Amino acid sequence: VSLQVLLSQVHRLRALDLLGRFLDLGPWAVSLALSVGIFPYVLKLLQSSARELRPLLVFIWAKILAVDSSCQADLVKDNGHKYFLSVLADPYMPAEHRTMTAFILAVIVNNYNTGQEACLQGNLIAICLEQLSDPHPLLRQWVAICLGRIWQNFDSARWCGVRDSAHEKLYSLLSDPIPEVRCAAVFALGTFVGNSAERTDHSTTIDHNVAMMLAQLINDGSPMVRKELVVALSHLVVQYESNFCTVALQFIEEEKNYPLPSPAAPEGGSLTPVRDGPCTPRLRSVSSYGNIRAVTSARSLNKSLQNLSLSEETGSSVAFSPGNLSTSSSASSTLGSPENEEYILSFETIDKMRRVSSYSSLNSLIGVSFNSVYTQIWRVLLHLAADPYPDVSDLAMKVLNSIAYKATVNARPQRILDTSSLTQSAPASPTNKGMHIHQVGGSPPTTSTSSSSLTNEVPKPGGSRELQRPSVSNVGVQYTPHSHQFPRTRKMFDKGPEQTADDADDAVGHKSFISAAVQTGFCDWSAKYFAQPVMKIPEEHDLESQIRKEREWRFLRNARVRKQAQRIIQRGISRLDDQIFLNRNPGVPSVVKFHPFTPCIAVADKDSICFWDWEKGEKLDYFHNGNPRYTRITAMEYLNGQDCSLLLTATDDGAIRVWKNFADLEKNPEMVTAWQGLSDMLPTTRGLARRVSIYLDRSKQGGAGMVVDWEQETGLLMTSGDVRIIRIWDTDREMKVQ
Repeated sequence: VSLQVLLSQVHRLRALDLLGRFLDLGPWAVSLALSVGIFPYVLKLLQSSARELRPLLVFIWAKILAVDSSCQADLVKDNGHKYFLSVLADPYMPAEHRTMTAFILAVIVNNYNTGQEACLQGNLIAICLEQLSDPHPLLRQWVAICLGRIWQNFDSARWCGVRDSAHEKLYSLLSDPIPEVRCAAVFALGTFVGNSAERTDHSTTIDHNVAMMLAQLINDGSPMVRKELVVALSHLVVQYESNFCTVALQFIEEEKNYPLPSPAAPEGGSLTPVRDGPCTPRLRSVSSYGNIRAVTSARSLNKSLQNLSLSEETGSSVAFSPGNLSTSSSASSTLGSPENEEYILSFETIDKMRRVSSYSSLNSLIGVSFNSVYTQIWRVLLHLAADPYPDVSDLAMKVLNSIAYKATVNARPQRILDTSSLTQSAPASPTNKGMHIHQVGGSPPTTSTSSSSLTNEVPKPGGSRELQRPSVSNVGVQYTPHSHQFPRTRKMFDKGPEQTADDADDAVGHKSFISAAVQTGFCDWSAKYFAQPVMKIPEEHDLESQIRKEREWRFLRNARVRKQAQRIIQRGISRLDDQIFLNRNPGVPSVVKFHPFTPCIAVADKDSICFWDWEKGEKLDYFHNGNPRYTRITAMEYLNGQDCSLLLTATDDGAIRVWKNFADLEKNPEMVTAWQGLSDMLPTTRGLARRVSIYLDRSKQGGAGMVVDWEQETGLLMTSGDVRIIRIWDTDREMKVQ
């Protein structure tokens, strides 16, 4: 019926409105409309100059392209992109519709060279740069994504951006209060340095400046931003691979020549590897140490490289000394090769490299051009490889190990080869880097957003529950306000998209790490917003929804608890004769925290948390926090105690982790976010020798560790400890305030 009414100019406006409302019902409605032949009608209407049709046509096309992006070719062929360029440049259009237009243009230029050329000729870069300071955060986000896509693997657009100082104008978004906007800016700057065209001194200088600006986000509070930061820096690593290989070899040599004391051995005289204890359940993607090595149950690290055997099947303890870690040329021929699919650098090696470089001048790096830039970026990647959020550390480990593999292979003594072999094995220069990496890495990366791998759940010890993964089909649906009628608030601690986290690598091994494995899917995840209903009342505002009813129940419960507490205070009875709770905790308690409204008490030991019902005396839950062996939990806080509670844990290495679904009989605990609350927190009252002894078990050294204080009304988190500063974090913006 709507199709027939569209043919009538009198009722066309009403027909488009009805069509837009239908498409807003969801992807199924878009697919149904396309199947009955709506496409040629709405394509033809793009030739109309009527301003009143613009908002409706933009809305309809945003819905279509959110479900079926293959329409980009038809739009460019019929010059439909010019219509949307004029809408985006129209200052009188509402920000919501300009946001949808930016999304449409971002789809048109996505991996489509013809669309990139057409939009470049239509002055898209200049139009987008004018919108970067718009107060609407979703518009800023999609304008940045659009810029990142138009110059992705398209050198003409990159140089157009250079002439317009696009990269410098994007710098302001790196400190944007909205994490998604910061992430989009990192994406745009990452593709800006990721072009594989011929390098010049001017372009190299620009790349270095962009890289050093990106490096400032190393301690950003949002894991989504830090994941995109790893991907952006990996583009730089690809472009200047030979320089980074030189830096990697120097860092490896520095690590070998800087002996550090081994950790104090526990009882029994042997040490258990950080992530492979016989009594420690596997943390697949929760601990930042559970996934960063590709050694599964049947594999073992090469003895000649680390003198360490990780036998998970037998669960035996193994002696370990960081000083034994090396990357000799003989070992690199087997370890880290594509056939073995092993990581050449373990977490211990990388963590030691990261800390040794902080105390070492690395004077031997004089042979590297632009030494300071490559060295600093390598240090940033080392830092990110030890990130408390597992997805970030996984990505950084892949980049580091890819370069370490190539560096050690290239450093091996080579046999005399014939002419044809020499031609094939010639090292890549900065001018032919893109061709070399493409040959090595295979086909271009394809984003994986399979929900089967999009969790950060913790398997709970004891085997009392089945290890089930909750559905994450609703991840990434809500965003910044898009409709004034039904405003939507951005999710606090939104994790963003999550890459596939399989322990096993693909068939081509380490050589594909940088090309296919290092990606986040941030743009596709962001595009899901436009595929979901935006005119529907949010479920939390629906009086009949289950979420609303549960929230009302918690509100009444909290009022009842407050009233009961007030009566106890007025009675003034303070007898402590009756024992209420007595039980044995699985570990030695170090921190205890009562929930403000439920009879639940959280008891933390060195690296695990146990939940008890202190009224019934029952153990509710027990899971591992995922912090390294040489650290301990020193503080806990309940966030949003009056509603759906989160648990924040702080460890004495400065890391903060936030958990949900704890003490839940139906779900497994899941890490919501994690970040470095205090960067490189080392005891400041001790000498250099004590600080350099990083592998000593700090749980036995005493000290305050890390202390935190949560302010529920403002959402501010104060952090301090064995440092001389107090750092304040805004958890809504996921960035430090002071």
